[in-house]
Amino acid sequence: MKVGLYFGTFNPIHIGHLAIANHMAENSDLDQVWFVVTPHSPFKKKRSLLDNHHRYEMVYLATETYDKLQPSNIEFNLPQPNYTANTLIHLEEKYPNHTFSLIMGEDNLKGFHKWKNYEVILERYHLYVYPRISEGNIETQFNNHNHVHYIKAPIMEISSTFIRNAIKENKNIRPLLSEPVWKYIDEMNFYK
Repeated sequence: MKVGLYFGTFNPIHIGHLAIANHMAENSDLDQVWFVVTPHSPFKKKRSLLDNHHRYEMVYLATETYDKLQPSNIEFNLPQPNYTANTLIHLEEKYPNHTFSLIMGEDNLKGFHKWKNYEVILERYHLYVYPRISEGNIETQFNNHNHVHYIKAPIMEISSTFIRNAIKENKNIRPLLSEPVWKYIDEMNFYK
């Protein structure tokens, strides 16, 4: 099985995440897309994150009705901070019959050369890149690399930060979240 790994804090998961993941699952050679809920990104401050189990629960609720989309908490029990290269090795050991690829936005590809062991990742795995509006240029080594695949997906300019701030300001952001996720956030009184 070919699995695309979509890493993120998903704080919270929103319709942009779902649209991109579903587009990848339906318009590439990937059989499934797994949302890998990251407990702590080396590039993000931890204090702004909801507890791991709440973010995982929201991803579970958001993907429950999609056959090709799955939540994953694989990084919850790995040493922190989490590095993608380590997670990939762990996944290969746990699922030897699966082939893993990374899904990332064009903005992440621009900083990919800063990732730990990025050369090894690029040599061993394929990257499925979706368009993002962002500053900066992509390193020339990634432009024509046979492991980097650009997928024409809708450009989604929705961010979890925007959603958190809007909730804090008591704005209605319900259309930006799947219904079960919106209900969960509302019932738990998150981000206020």
